[in-house]
Amino acid sequence: MLTRIDLRGGVPDPRRLLPRAQLDVSVAVERIRPLVEAVREHGYPAIREASERFDGVSPEHLRVPVEVIRAAEGELDPQVRAALLESITRARKVHADQRRTDHTTRVVAGGTVTERWLPVDRVGLYVPGGLAMYPSTVVMNVVPAQAAGVRSLVVASPPQKENGGLPDRRVLAACALLGVDEVYAVGGAQAVAMLAYGATVDPAGEQRCEPVDMITGPGNIWVTAAKRLLRGVVGIDAEAGPTEIAILADHTADPAHVAADLISQAEHDPLAASVLVTPSTELADAVDAELARQAPAAKHAERIGTALRGEQSGVVLVDDLEAGLRVVDAYAAEHLEIQTENPREWALRVRNAGAIFVGAWSPVSLGDYCAGSNHVLPTGGCARHSSGLSVQSFLRGVHLVEYTEQALREVAPHVVTLAGVEDLPAHGQAVSVRFPGGVS
Repeated sequence: MLTRIDLRGGVPDPRRLLPRAQLDVSVAVERIRPLVEAVREHGYPAIREASERFDGVSPEHLRVPVEVIRAAEGELDPQVRAALLESITRARKVHADQRRTDHTTRVVAGGTVTERWLPVDRVGLYVPGGLAMYPSTVVMNVVPAQAAGVRSLVVASPPQKENGGLPDRRVLAACALLGVDEVYAVGGAQAVAMLAYGATVDPAGEQRCEPVDMITGPGNIWVTAAKRLLRGVVGIDAEAGPTEIAILADHTADPAHVAADLISQAEHDPLAASVLVTPSTELADAVDAELARQAPAAKHAERIGTALRGEQSGVVLVDDLEAGLRVVDAYAAEHLEIQTENPREWALRVRNAGAIFVGAWSPVSLGDYCAGSNHVLPTGGCARHSSGLSVQSFLRGVHLVEYTEQALREVAPHVVTLAGVEDLPAHGQAVSVRFPGGVS
């Protein structure tokens, strides 16, 4: 079922040979630009028209009433409630340890620099609602933002026909469990534009979504395009593409486990990427057999089959695990599983991955829900330079510079010299004017 790419014998740069979904976000940016501008100029009417066109729903009021959010929590299935609470508890435990503390450095006598960590003031959290519903993504976005001390949180999630034009009720229930009561039934690029620019959200123009400082959360290509377009107007976490899993495995891996894990990500989206990297042709053959057995029996078999057969998925054959390590570092997967002998030793050598799942008993599905880690992760190779969502995503480092008169006097000649080198004499004068007797 999976295409095979044979890299045995080695290649100098495996990146260009590895399977990857082909997405042209720049084309999508131009397609959604008029919509984003319409939301900026007209607010509610443009958002409602877009919701009718793309979601088949035209809610009169875009903000979800607080009583509806609370009612959704009350109607939540007890097992789902218990699972969400466990997810929240574990996520809070991990993210609490990510908090940073202010630190003051004494540079010289009388001269200090203090780095303060200040949270972003208002954040918009996007929760997708297309092929699947994601109450877990509410948890993954809200928990680190709350741990960082963000003052104002707002959630946007697409309206659902089957829920009377409201977001999925389990998404609403997760918001209630986390204490978030500002929620909008808006999806797609129009949601990103509403969050970035602010907009009216009812026919009379009496209610308004105030603009945010930052937007986080995954979405489809149109959400990604809108985030790219509006980067700078607001901060963003990342340009999230289709989900991906890479598995580095040797002959000790259980092919049934490997196949199940590849399928688990393939069921997200027809563009999802499932990649196995292995030196074992026997394992590759066994995994193919398991895929042929397991995939057709899955609920979303058609979607899974499309993803597994797509150009973004495949088996990469390598000479040995050392070569496999080079391949997975070049691929820089959103999710990387290590299913080998001594998996932790190999995991500690990985340089590029959004999250690493070590050994047979740490599948990606665990991280999606209840490991305590965050599942909002960099895709498309961005793990080479970017991190997953965390408390740090919502913090800004601000320096406090405090020098006494004597401390400034001692360094003043150097400041004046460097200002002269850069032909910025007014910079030097701003120091010299404080010492009429001279700074030499």
